[in-house]
Formats: sequence, structure tokens, C-alpha cells
Amino acid sequence: MKRANLVVVGLGYVGVPVAAKFAEAGFQVTGIDILPEKVQMINKGESPIAGNEPGLSELVSEMVKQGRLRATSSYDPVKTADYVLIVVQTPFDLKSREPYYAALRSAVKSVGPNLKRGVLVILESTVSPGTTNNIVLPILESESGLKAGKDFYLAVAPERVMPGRLLHNLVNYNRVVGGLDEESTKRALELYRNIVKGELHPTDILTAEVVKTTENAYRDVQIAFANEIALLCEIIGVDAYEVRDLVNKAPFRNMHIPGAGVGGHCLPKDSWLLAFATKGILEPRLLALAREINDNMSQHMSDLCESALTEAGRKNYGSRVTILGLAYLENSDDTRNSPAFRLIRALEVRGIHPIVHDPYVAESNGITPLKDLDEALRNSDCAALVTAHDEYKHLSLDHMKSIMRTPIIVDGRNVFDWRECKKRGFVYRGIGR
Repeated sequence: MKRANLVVVGLGYVGVPVAAKFAEAGFQVTGIDILPEKVQMINKGESPIAGNEPGLSELVSEMVKQGRLRATSSYDPVKTADYVLIVVQTPFDLKSREPYYAALRSAVKSVGPNLKRGVLVILESTVSPGTTNNIVLPILESESGLKAGKDFYLAVAPERVMPGRLLHNLVNYNRVVGGLDEESTKRALELYRNIVKGELHPTDILTAEVVKTTENAYRDVQIAFANEIALLCEIIGVDAYEVRDLVNKAPFRNMHIPGAGVGGHCLPKDSWLLAFATKGILEPRLLALAREINDNMSQHMSDLCESALTEAGRKNYGSRVTILGLAYLENSDDTRNSPAFRLIRALEVRGIHPIVHDPYVAESNGITPLKDLDEALRNSDCAALVTAHDEYKHLSLDHMKSIMRTPIIVDGRNVFDWRECKKRGFVYRGIGR
């Protein structure tokens, strides 16, 4: 098996580490992506994923050097592939409350005509329950002229990775693997045992899809609970973090950490992907409320900025707020659905001028963050921390105060010691404080 040909369609945060690990396991791996810059980088031995990703750049470089990993924009390698992993993004349209499967449909339509008999196709992308059976399977059969379960095999193996821990999670986390039939499941389990040290749990395709969306919806609800408690604590006048610490000393309690908002590719949409499966029959209320609470934390950050500016004697118009972090996750360049974008819009509506700093993000959605932190803070009226990058955890409060026009800190990730901030003369606001 380890000398088999394996194709990974989609070279993003999941596709790159998956391709590299299978290459390391001895497979001949070809990554397919429509973006020529990604293809070029990988073929030069460079990882297209920035941020702090332990071991990934080195692994990609070594696998390309050994000739076991390459990239292309052509689907020709599918013709000789024994395994095809589809790992493309599946965005969600929040206005229509429907998944946007253009990339998935395009990838599957391109894979289909090139399938050979006996190939195993695996969908790793997170999708609404029913998508594989109702969309992916029919397209593959129609485009290939082959019959699933007879001429080729089909499975779902949702990823459980996150930026900053891509290789670690891929290798060590347990994995759910759902096949179209017993043989598809068996072959998929055999494949993943080459790179996964965690337990592999077999099931069917539909159940695997429900598990993936449910586990992220569950986390989203937990975060929403923590955020709502934080809002209550601010009004009541107690420290939400002390409350959390003491609550978690009770048996079977694991209250999450509140914060400036939820971002990433998965959490902001997976509740909606799950709900889409029962659209018109059952409209989940708890999932929708959790989404509303978490999305509104950016607006609350804006409220805290305005409150602090007022206390410091500043008006909104003409004030400058430095947003610390554009990525949604610390020490990453991943800006997908980052709460920073919502905060930027909320501040602009109030007439406040946002300045953005991020040590990892080059550009995203038309925003080019400053790289020089002093430049971002100079003459600023407020530093609003959205992302807990390591660089922000060691800032000198005295230095910040010396270059800012107005010493204000709005802490969305509990990075700063609020007592020290006040002691150093800052107006301080924080989620749950």
C-alpha cells in the first residue's frame, strides 16, 4: 500500500499536512490546487501555510526533496491514483443560510472523469449531513460512469486539525471514518492507519457527517455560554475568570474561556451546516442563539472601546484604535471569519479609525496589517486586543503608554493584567472584567 499513488485535492490548512504525512509514510503523493502560487511554493519545497506550524515546513521540504510530494493544477494524476482525498473549503452563505458548494462541486466534477476502477475516494471536507450521498456520490458516478461500492469505493473522514497544531492533531487525535459500505470503510481505515496514531472509529457516511458538525456546534454553544456569563459578570461587577476557575473546581464542570469572538473556518459555519440538514422541518434554536451571542462579541468589543474612550475624555470621531491581531487564532496567519473584521466594521460605523497590526498576516480581505508594532501604537487612543499572539503577551505597558496618545487597553483575550494596566495609568476594559 505504501508505494501506492495518492492524490490530495485542495492544498489548504488540511490538505498540505495530510499530503506531507502520507508522503512521509511512503506514498507517492500529488497535491492538486487551482492557485498557481500554492503549486509553485510546494514544488520548490516551501509550505504555503504561514504562522507557527511546528514541523510542517521542514516536512514539506524533505518530502519534495525526496521526490514523494509534488503539486499541480491538473487533474491528470487522478487517472493513476489509488486514493483520492478531497479537502476543499465548504463556505456557508449566512444570508441564505445555505452551504456554498461551488468549490466542492467543481473538485468532484474534475475528479470524476479521471477515476480508475478500484480507487478509494475520501471526503475530508466538513459538509452538511447528507452531502456526500446526495451530491458527491451522484456526481462521481455520473462523471466517471462507474458505480460506487462496485467499481470504486467512497468514504468520509472529517478532519480534526487546527492552525498551530496541524501535524500534531492529524497524527494524534482520534478519527471518525465513515464508509459507503463495509469494504469502503475497511479500506479507509487501512489507509489512515498509516498516519494516525489515535483511535479510528468506523461508522457510516451520514453518521460521520453528523459527528463532525455536531462536535463543532457543541464547542460553539460552550463558548457562547462562557461569553454570556462574562457579559453578566461585567454588569454584576465580578471577575468572570475567577468565576470560571471556581466553577471548574466542581466535578464534571468544564466552563470555557470567554473572548472577543469566534472565528475560523469551522465553528462559525458548522452549526449552520448541521441545521441545514433539517431545514424546513426543524429549525434549531439553541445553535442559532449561540451563533448570535458569539458573533455579537465583536460588537461588545466596540462598545468597550467607546466606553473607555468616553472615560478618557475622547470622542469617537477622530479617535484611533489599534487592533492587535487580524488572525482568528494566536500565532497563525489564518484570518477566516476572524472577529477582527466585525470589530473593524463596528468601529468604522462609530466614526473611529481602526489601525490593524498582526505579525503573521500579510494581507486579508483588502486589509494589510502593519508589521511594526510601535508604528501601529504610535498616537493611538486605544489598543484593542483580539488575537492572543505571543508577541502581545510580553508588551511593556510603560513603553505602550509612552507612544500612545491616549493610554487605553481593551483586552478581548485576558492577556493583560488589569491591575497592572490600571497601576500604570491605563483606562482598562476587558471581556468579563
